[in-house]
Amino acid sequence: MPNPASTLLVIADPKAPFLSGLAKLPSDVRVVVSTDPGELKNRAAEADAILYAYHDGELVSSILPIASRLRWIHSLWTGVEGLMKRELLAHPAPLTNGRGVFRWPLADWAIAAMLFFAFDFRRVLEQQDEQVWRAVHGTSLHGRTLGIVGYGAIGSAAAARAKPFGVKIAAYRRRSELYASDGLVDSSYGPGQLKELMAASDYVLVGLPLTPETRGLVGEAEIAAMKANAVIINVGRGPAIDEAALICALEAGRIRGAALDVFNTEPLPAGHPFWRMKNVLLSPHTADRVDGFLEPAIDCFLQNMDRFHKGEPLRNVVDKHAGY
Repeated sequence: MPNPASTLLVIADPKAPFLSGLAKLPSDVRVVVSTDPGELKNRAAEADAILYAYHDGELVSSILPIASRLRWIHSLWTGVEGLMKRELLAHPAPLTNGRGVFRWPLADWAIAAMLFFAFDFRRVLEQQDEQVWRAVHGTSLHGRTLGIVGYGAIGSAAAARAKPFGVKIAAYRRRSELYASDGLVDSSYGPGQLKELMAASDYVLVGLPLTPETRGLVGEAEIAAMKANAVIINVGRGPAIDEAALICALEAGRIRGAALDVFNTEPLPAGHPFWRMKNVLLSPHTADRVDGFLEPAIDCFLQNMDRFHKGEPLRNVVDKHAGY
């Protein structure tokens, strides 16, 4: 049954350029944009839907107890761990997110990181700075194995990007039966087989959401199972990798390197070991920031808003208790 005209409460910086995309909303949708806690509480009771496009999940949880009309919450982002408060779990409104909308830039960045290490671009750049003419020997990606930990939207996009290079895909997923119809995967691994995937891979891409089950999933034993010339890449969530164990392995030269876009603490603190490591490619959680990167996220929301108005099933519904 279609829903009547609604009030959309947008938790975002009112000056954010991407909000211009909301002009495509139907004329009968009343839009309120704010990050002011007082104003949000004053308007919460009239909200039928919430669009969360900010960095403070407390602004959502603080108004949910009084959001009696609320029938839907959408996060513009993919990661929702910052929203997973007691109030959200208790509220009956479904939560949807931007799952998959940033997958292609992240996949491109992962391939760029693989090429960075394959052709030893760190040394190439250092020699250019020093005006040194010395041969640098790289390695081809052809025939190498990319192990993907968390074979979801990002992982499958990375597999699609890697395949034309002749890369073999090994994938780890909680529900291994979902591999059956995926022609990109050469070898699949399920729960209890993570160390086997790590040992078989030349590059390991971690694209996990942050949940109690994934926190520290790639730990000391898993890192120890990696090849000495292997590289680990993380574009998911920093705490999915045991950071202390990774630092030890990198400092000891037990693995070749790491390409990291996400970290336990962000911004990365001054003096952190990663800043000085020559075998680390470091990015400030911006691997998906390309021109127009938020346009697909807004489109995803608008498509769901259309479904919401028509009373149709929403897409990208988050399992609140699973955390993704």
